[in-house]
Amino acid sequence: MRVIAITNQKGGVGKTTTAMNLSACLATRGVRVLLIDLDPQANATSGLGLAQEDRGSLYPALVENEDPRHAIRSTRTPNLSIIRSHQELAGCEIELAQRGNHLSRLREVLQPIRNSGQFDYAILDCPPSLGVLMTSALSAADELLVPIQCEYFGLEGLSKIVHVVQQIRDCGANPGLLLEGIVMTMFDSRANLGQQVVNDVRNYFGDVVYNAVIPRTVRLGEAPSFGKSIVEYDPSGKGAQAYMALADEFIARRAAATAAFEATVGAA
Repeated sequence: MRVIAITNQKGGVGKTTTAMNLSACLATRGVRVLLIDLDPQANATSGLGLAQEDRGSLYPALVENEDPRHAIRSTRTPNLSIIRSHQELAGCEIELAQRGNHLSRLREVLQPIRNSGQFDYAILDCPPSLGVLMTSALSAADELLVPIQCEYFGLEGLSKIVHVVQQIRDCGANPGLLLEGIVMTMFDSRANLGQQVVNDVRNYFGDVVYNAVIPRTVRLGEAPSFGKSIVEYDPSGKGAQAYMALADEFIARRAAATAAFEATVGAA
Protein backbone atom coordinates (compact mmCIF):
# COMPACT_ATOMS: atom_id res chain seq x y z
CA MET A 1 0.00 0.00 0.00
CA ARG A 2 1.27 3.43 -0.94
CA VAL A 3 0.26 6.40 1.19
CA ILE A 4 -0.55 9.56 -0.77
CA ALA A 5 -1.00 12.84 1.13
CA ILE A 6 -3.12 15.42 -0.68
CA THR A 7 -2.26 18.69 0.93
CA ASN A 8 -1.85 22.41 0.62
CA GLN A 9 -1.71 24.75 3.58
CA LYS A 10 -3.78 27.24 1.59
CA GLY A 11 -7.53 26.65 1.81
CA GLY A 12 -9.96 26.80 -1.08
CA VAL A 13 -7.70 25.18 -3.68
CA GLY A 14 -9.73 22.03 -4.30
CA LYS A 15 -7.81 19.80 -1.90
CA THR A 16 -10.78 17.90 -0.48
CA THR A 17 -12.53 17.88 -3.85
CA THR A 18 -9.44 16.26 -5.33
CA ALA A 19 -9.06 13.75 -2.49
CA MET A 20 -12.70 12.65 -2.78
CA ASN A 21 -12.95 12.50 -6.54
CA LEU A 22 -9.53 11.05 -7.28
CA SER A 23 -10.30 8.31 -4.74
CA ALA A 24 -13.71 7.61 -6.31
CA CYS A 25 -12.33 7.60 -9.86
CA LEU A 26 -9.48 5.25 -8.93
CA ALA A 27 -12.02 2.96 -7.28
CA THR A 28 -14.11 2.85 -10.46
CA ARG A 29 -10.96 1.68 -12.26
CA GLY A 30 -10.69 -1.26 -9.88
CA VAL A 31 -8.05 0.23 -7.58
CA ARG A 32 -8.58 -0.53 -3.87
CA VAL A 33 -8.55 2.84 -2.12
CA LEU A 34 -8.81 3.92 1.51
CA LEU A 35 -9.65 7.60 1.88
CA ILE A 36 -8.58 8.93 5.28
CA ASP A 37 -10.20 12.21 6.31
CA LEU A 38 -7.68 13.95 8.58
CA ASP A 39 -9.39 17.35 8.48
CA PRO A 40 -11.46 18.05 11.63
CA GLN A 41 -13.92 19.94 9.40
CA ALA A 42 -14.82 16.50 7.95
CA ASN A 43 -15.66 17.82 4.49
CA ALA A 44 -14.53 14.64 2.72
CA THR A 45 -16.71 12.64 5.10
CA SER A 46 -19.85 14.70 4.50
CA GLY A 47 -18.99 15.11 0.82
CA LEU A 48 -19.40 11.36 0.35
CA GLY A 49 -22.74 11.40 2.14
CA LEU A 50 -21.48 10.08 5.47
CA ALA A 51 -22.18 11.47 8.91
CA GLN A 52 -19.48 12.04 11.49
CA GLU A 53 -19.22 9.05 13.78
CA ASP A 54 -18.25 9.18 17.47
CA ARG A 55 -14.87 7.51 17.81
CA GLY A 56 -15.01 6.86 14.07
CA SER A 57 -11.95 8.93 13.18
CA LEU A 58 -8.28 8.10 13.65
CA TYR A 59 -8.30 9.87 17.02
CA PRO A 60 -8.64 6.69 19.14
CA ALA A 61 -5.80 5.08 17.20
CA LEU A 62 -3.53 8.14 17.36
CA VAL A 63 -4.09 8.95 21.02
CA GLU A 64 -5.41 5.79 22.67
CA ASN A 65 -3.58 3.09 20.69
CA GLU A 66 -6.74 1.48 19.29
CA ASP A 67 -6.49 -0.61 16.12
CA PRO A 68 -7.02 1.78 13.17
CA ARG A 69 -8.68 -0.98 11.16
CA HIS A 70 -11.70 -0.72 13.45
CA ALA A 71 -12.42 2.73 11.98
CA ILE A 72 -12.55 1.61 8.33
CA ARG A 73 -15.98 1.90 6.75
CA SER A 74 -17.24 1.03 3.28
CA THR A 75 -18.86 3.55 0.91
CA ARG A 76 -21.42 3.26 -1.85
CA THR A 77 -18.58 3.07 -4.37
CA PRO A 78 -17.10 -0.43 -4.76
CA ASN A 79 -13.35 -0.56 -3.92
CA LEU A 80 -13.57 2.71 -1.95
CA SER A 81 -13.42 2.68 1.85
CA ILE A 82 -13.06 5.57 4.26
CA ILE A 83 -11.89 6.46 7.74
CA ARG A 84 -14.15 9.33 8.65
CA SER A 85 -13.20 12.52 10.36
CA HIS A 86 -14.72 13.93 13.54
CA GLN A 87 -14.36 17.19 15.42
CA GLU A 88 -12.41 15.25 18.05
CA LEU A 89 -9.42 15.44 15.69
CA ALA A 90 -9.15 19.15 16.51
CA GLY A 91 -8.06 18.20 20.03
CA CYS A 92 -5.70 15.64 18.61
CA GLU A 93 -3.38 18.43 17.47
CA ILE A 94 -2.61 19.43 21.07
CA GLU A 95 -2.32 15.89 22.40
CA LEU A 96 0.01 14.77 19.62
CA ALA A 97 2.17 17.87 20.01
CA GLN A 98 2.81 16.88 23.62
CA ARG A 99 4.14 13.48 22.59
CA GLY A 100 7.76 13.06 21.68
CA ASN A 101 6.91 10.99 18.62
CA HIS A 102 4.24 13.17 17.05
CA LEU A 103 5.95 13.22 13.65
CA SER A 104 6.19 9.44 13.46
CA ARG A 105 2.91 8.62 15.23
CA LEU A 106 0.66 8.55 12.15
CA ARG A 107 3.12 6.37 10.27
CA GLU A 108 3.05 3.90 13.17
CA VAL A 109 -0.75 3.95 13.29
CA LEU A 110 -1.06 3.22 9.56
CA GLN A 111 1.32 0.26 9.68
CA PRO A 112 -1.35 -2.39 10.51
CA ILE A 113 -3.36 -1.19 7.50
CA ARG A 114 -0.28 -1.42 5.30
CA ASN A 115 0.43 -4.92 6.57
CA SER A 116 -3.14 -6.08 5.93
CA GLY A 117 -2.74 -5.91 2.16
CA GLN A 118 -6.36 -4.75 1.94
CA PHE A 119 -5.69 -1.60 -0.06
CA ASP A 120 -3.53 -0.44 -2.94
CA TYR A 121 -3.51 3.19 -1.82
CA ALA A 122 -4.37 5.22 1.25
CA ILE A 123 -5.21 8.80 0.32
CA LEU A 124 -4.90 11.33 3.14
CA ASP A 125 -7.08 14.44 2.98
CA CYS A 126 -5.08 16.82 5.17
CA PRO A 127 -6.27 19.98 6.96
CA PRO A 128 -5.40 23.31 5.29
CA SER A 129 -2.81 24.39 7.83
CA LEU A 130 0.79 23.73 8.80
CA GLY A 131 -0.21 22.13 12.09
CA VAL A 132 0.61 18.81 13.68
CA LEU A 133 -1.84 16.76 11.61
CA MET A 134 -0.44 18.01 8.33
CA THR A 135 3.20 17.51 9.31
CA SER A 136 2.33 14.07 10.67
CA ALA A 137 0.72 13.25 7.33
CA LEU A 138 3.80 14.39 5.43
CA SER A 139 5.95 12.25 7.70
CA ALA A 140 3.71 9.21 7.11
CA ALA A 141 3.25 9.57 3.36
CA ASP A 142 5.23 7.93 0.61
CA GLU A 143 4.21 10.61 -1.85
CA LEU A 144 2.69 14.06 -1.88
CA LEU A 145 0.06 15.36 -4.31
CA VAL A 146 -0.48 19.13 -4.28
CA PRO A 147 -3.60 20.76 -5.76
CA ILE A 148 -2.92 24.32 -6.92
CA GLN A 149 -5.62 26.81 -7.83
CA CYS A 150 -4.99 28.45 -11.19
CA GLU A 151 -4.52 31.90 -9.67
CA TYR A 152 -1.54 33.97 -8.57
CA PHE A 153 -1.90 33.18 -4.86
CA GLY A 154 -1.73 29.50 -5.74
CA LEU A 155 1.91 29.99 -6.68
CA GLU A 156 2.66 31.42 -3.23
CA GLY A 157 1.05 28.42 -1.54
CA LEU A 158 3.07 26.03 -3.69
CA SER A 159 6.38 27.58 -2.70
CA LYS A 160 5.50 27.23 0.98
CA ILE A 161 4.50 23.58 0.77
CA VAL A 162 7.67 22.74 -1.17
CA HIS A 163 9.67 24.37 1.63
CA VAL A 164 7.84 22.33 4.29
CA VAL A 165 8.48 19.12 2.34
CA GLN A 166 12.18 19.88 2.28
CA GLN A 167 12.14 20.48 6.04
CA ILE A 168 10.44 17.11 6.61
CA ARG A 169 13.15 15.44 4.53
CA ASP A 170 16.05 17.29 6.14
CA CYS A 171 14.97 16.65 9.75
CA GLY A 172 14.93 12.91 9.07
CA ALA A 173 11.21 12.44 9.72
CA ASN A 174 10.66 11.24 6.15
CA PRO A 175 13.78 11.55 3.97
CA GLY A 176 12.17 9.58 1.15
CA LEU A 177 9.07 11.77 0.75
CA LEU A 178 8.40 12.38 -2.94
CA LEU A 179 6.58 15.28 -4.51
CA GLU A 180 4.63 12.93 -6.74
CA GLY A 181 2.56 15.47 -8.58
CA ILE A 182 0.95 18.87 -8.84
CA VAL A 183 -2.66 19.14 -9.96
CA MET A 184 -3.92 22.40 -11.40
CA THR A 185 -7.48 23.05 -10.20
CA MET A 186 -10.30 25.56 -10.71
CA PHE A 187 -9.12 26.34 -14.21
CA ASP A 188 -11.17 28.96 -16.05
CA SER A 189 -10.51 28.79 -19.78
CA ARG A 190 -11.96 32.29 -20.20
CA ALA A 191 -9.26 33.89 -18.03
CA ASN A 192 -5.76 34.49 -19.36
CA LEU A 193 -4.31 34.41 -15.85
CA GLY A 194 -5.28 30.78 -15.38
CA GLN A 195 -3.37 29.65 -18.44
CA GLN A 196 -0.41 31.81 -17.43
CA VAL A 197 -0.27 30.18 -13.98
CA VAL A 198 -0.46 26.70 -15.54
CA ASN A 199 2.38 27.56 -17.91
CA ASP A 200 4.53 29.02 -15.12
CA VAL A 201 4.10 25.94 -12.91
CA ARG A 202 4.83 23.56 -15.79
CA ASN A 203 7.90 25.53 -16.86
CA TYR A 204 9.34 25.31 -13.35
CA PHE A 205 8.28 21.81 -12.25
CA GLY A 206 8.16 20.03 -15.61
CA ASP A 207 6.75 16.51 -15.63
CA VAL A 208 5.77 16.71 -11.96
CA VAL A 209 2.69 18.65 -13.10
CA TYR A 210 -0.18 16.47 -14.26
CA ASN A 211 -1.47 16.93 -17.81
CA ALA A 212 -5.04 16.65 -16.52
CA VAL A 213 -6.37 20.05 -15.47
CA ILE A 214 -9.46 20.33 -13.29
CA PRO A 215 -11.92 22.96 -14.54
CA ARG A 216 -14.00 25.29 -12.45
CA THR A 217 -17.55 23.93 -12.79
CA VAL A 218 -20.82 24.37 -10.95
CA ARG A 219 -21.31 20.59 -10.82
CA LEU A 220 -18.08 20.03 -8.88
CA GLY A 221 -19.29 22.51 -6.29
CA GLU A 222 -22.76 20.99 -6.10
CA ALA A 223 -21.83 17.32 -5.79
CA PRO A 224 -20.73 17.38 -2.09
CA SER A 225 -24.01 18.99 -1.03
CA PHE A 226 -25.71 15.85 -2.34
CA GLY A 227 -23.20 13.60 -0.59
CA LYS A 228 -21.82 12.30 -3.88
CA SER A 229 -18.56 12.17 -5.75
CA ILE A 230 -18.59 13.82 -9.16
CA VAL A 231 -18.69 10.44 -10.93
CA GLU A 232 -21.90 9.66 -9.05
CA TYR A 233 -23.45 13.08 -9.41
CA ASP A 234 -22.56 14.07 -12.97
CA PRO A 235 -20.67 11.18 -14.62
CA SER A 236 -20.71 12.66 -18.12
CA GLY A 237 -19.81 16.21 -17.14
CA LYS A 238 -16.51 18.07 -17.56
CA GLY A 239 -15.58 17.67 -13.89
CA ALA A 240 -15.99 13.90 -13.93
CA GLN A 241 -14.09 13.62 -17.20
CA ALA A 242 -11.23 15.69 -15.77
CA TYR A 243 -10.96 13.61 -12.60
CA MET A 244 -11.17 10.35 -14.55
CA ALA A 245 -8.33 11.64 -16.73
CA LEU A 246 -6.38 12.47 -13.56
CA ALA A 247 -7.01 8.97 -12.18
CA ASP A 248 -5.89 7.35 -15.44
CA GLU A 249 -2.74 9.46 -15.48
CA PHE A 250 -2.11 8.56 -11.84
CA ILE A 251 -2.37 4.85 -12.68
CA ALA A 252 -0.16 5.24 -15.74
CA ARG A 253 2.53 6.99 -13.70
CA ARG A 254 2.53 4.13 -11.18
CA ALA A 255 2.83 1.57 -13.97
CA ALA A 256 5.75 3.46 -15.53
CA ALA A 257 7.51 3.82 -12.17
CA THR A 258 7.07 0.10 -11.44
CA ALA A 259 8.40 -0.86 -14.88
CA ALA A 260 11.43 1.42 -14.44
CA PHE A 261 12.16 -0.05 -11.01
CA GLU A 262 11.91 -3.62 -12.26
CA ALA A 263 14.17 -2.80 -15.20
CA THR A 264 16.74 -1.34 -12.80
CA VAL A 265 16.59 -4.41 -10.54
CA GLY A 266 16.84 -6.72 -13.53
CA ALA A 267 19.89 -4.87 -14.86
CA ALA A 268 21.59 -5.13 -11.45
